[in-house]
Amino acid sequence: MDSVNGDASARHLLGRLELVARRVRAACEGRRAADPDPLDRFRGLHISPSHVERLLDPAAGAPPPDEEAGVLLARVEEEADRAEAAGAELRLRHLQRAFDLGGLELELLLVALAPDLEARFEPLYGYLQDDVTRRRAGIGLALELCGADPAGLAGRRLLGLEASLCAARLLLVEEPERPFLTRSLRVPDRIAAFLLGDDAPEPAIAPLLDDCEPAVTADVAGLSRWLGLEPGLAYLRETRGGDAGPLAVAALGAAGLAALIVDLHRLRADDDPAQVASLLVREAGLRDAALVAGPIEALASRGRAAVQAIAERPVRLILFGTLGWDPEWARTVPYCVEVPPTPAEEREDVWRTALAGGTAPGLDPAAETAPFRLTADQVRRAARAARQLAAADGRPVAAADLRAGARAQNGAGLERLARRIEPMVALGDLVLPAPVLEQLTEITVRARHRDLVLGRWGMAGAASRRRGLTALFAGASGTGKTMAAEAVAGEMGLDLYVVDLATVVDKYVGETEKNLDRIFAEAERVNGVLLFDEADALFGKRSDVSDAHDRYANIEVAYLLQRMELFEGIAVLATNLRSNLDEAFARRLDALIDFPDPEEEDRLRLWERCLGTEAPRSEDVDLAFFARAFRLSGGNIRNIVLTAAYAAAQDDGPIGMTHLVLATQREYRKLGRMVVESEFGPWLEVLGRR
Repeated sequence: MDSVNGDASARHLLGRLELVARRVRAACEGRRAADPDPLDRFRGLHISPSHVERLLDPAAGAPPPDEEAGVLLARVEEEADRAEAAGAELRLRHLQRAFDLGGLELELLLVALAPDLEARFEPLYGYLQDDVTRRRAGIGLALELCGADPAGLAGRRLLGLEASLCAARLLLVEEPERPFLTRSLRVPDRIAAFLLGDDAPEPAIAPLLDDCEPAVTADVAGLSRWLGLEPGLAYLRETRGGDAGPLAVAALGAAGLAALIVDLHRLRADDDPAQVASLLVREAGLRDAALVAGPIEALASRGRAAVQAIAERPVRLILFGTLGWDPEWARTVPYCVEVPPTPAEEREDVWRTALAGGTAPGLDPAAETAPFRLTADQVRRAARAARQLAAADGRPVAAADLRAGARAQNGAGLERLARRIEPMVALGDLVLPAPVLEQLTEITVRARHRDLVLGRWGMAGAASRRRGLTALFAGASGTGKTMAAEAVAGEMGLDLYVVDLATVVDKYVGETEKNLDRIFAEAERVNGVLLFDEADALFGKRSDVSDAHDRYANIEVAYLLQRMELFEGIAVLATNLRSNLDEAFARRLDALIDFPDPEEEDRLRLWERCLGTEAPRSEDVDLAFFARAFRLSGGNIRNIVLTAAYAAAQDDGPIGMTHLVLATQREYRKLGRMVVESEFGPWLEVLGRR
């Protein structure tokens, strides 16, 4: 303790403890004066007849504090006043003000705290309670030492479960099985550590605490004015791309208040929400901060009582999440605010600050990551990830690093519902007609500039609130629809998520819609391209209702129409049968691209590209003949080349015309086509010999 005697806060605490010591000394002296057998060697281990007589004496009890106690208290508090006037922070007074403790409550706290700060109080408390095993003050002893009547109602109320001391977890009443007056009092270690100058949080809640930078451009005037009023509950509802944490911190800062940020996603399955809420409220009081906690979904999934455990606390509280506020979550009516997406200009500023000029010359981080809808905090983490990638290679941050860092902010929730593909194909790798490539490029342009066109420019009026991007790729099997979706995702630096219909379609009524809703909800939280392959299986035409099956099928399609209208991500629907899709989907499409069968020129490019330059090739291979003779899609050509390559590997030689012709014959059989001389020409004889 000598090491902190020079600190004003420690001196104040030690001065108040000295008052407790004087009261304990007076109580011990009174006890010895009234003790008929002070040399009893078994004191505290048995109840002697003399002890019974003393207990039956109505005059027995602890004497009042000595007369000098009042003078000492006044001197300690005068010194504390001078220290505070000089700018010192006295932690005991901070605790008293933060939790609105009365004088008697503070005295009870100090009596219970004394054994944790000075070991001499342990045996003294055991002596006063006639029990060497009781090293802490019981309720009765604590009230006597504070000059309160243990039998009085006022003192008992101060130590009830709903009283300030216990409700705020500043004082714990232990051993509930014992009679009320002999229950032990204990001050939690966090409170003792705080009074001694330690600001480390309670280990049980330390993993939940987070840091957050304030929003720069957000309008927080209304929220900050409300926060300046009496403590209450506010709820910030996030839209996609919105970040409530920085908004709350900015509003609290404008109101002159600090923030304690809590990430409820980090709650463990075995955590008791009520206990965690109590510890968080206590920590906020110790730090003189408002509580900012979310997302609310992490609590709502555990039931209404879990949300009530924190929402009904008497503290300045800001909750946030993507769900609408449920009035059953709290009896208090919250102040509700919609959190808009983080403005593009703020993301630009955050990128610039976070990278601090460590990028390659001429690189615009905001432009390179325009398709990503990131919050300001995600931008900071993405920038750190990009710097790490560049530092590992000893070079400035490149565009690929920025995109990799942005992709790293995606959660893994969607990967449980769809197959993630990291794009390895670029638009330049596609063999498609020029108009189709132009339309694919237009999709990337829309993704890059939708914040500008729909946000800053406010185009499309009220419809600008819908910021989703949906495209339909229609064409025969093998014409490159899936590869085009991968190329579009790669051009924007996004991952491709292919929806597996096996995880979506369910034979039970309503389950398919629930599965789709989970996919859409996760996709909106992820920066990626969602691909529905064979989309006609889900987005088929509605039909006249002749039985219950038709009715529920129509409901499923109607749900999809509605959900696609609200979807704010990027989705691609791929189908072989465009005519099978419901006509109502056409209005909701931002792009409709037909993938035609390749013409001879494109087929020759496909043959060349699929055959590659690494595989050995015989001089007799005539790819122009294959391009001219066989009207095949890119997928079919790839299958033929692979089959021929395996055959050549088996023969331990180069790929020859015979291998390619035989592979083409097998592909024709798979397609159900006739093998005729008009197509195979002179090579039909080779097939006959086989």
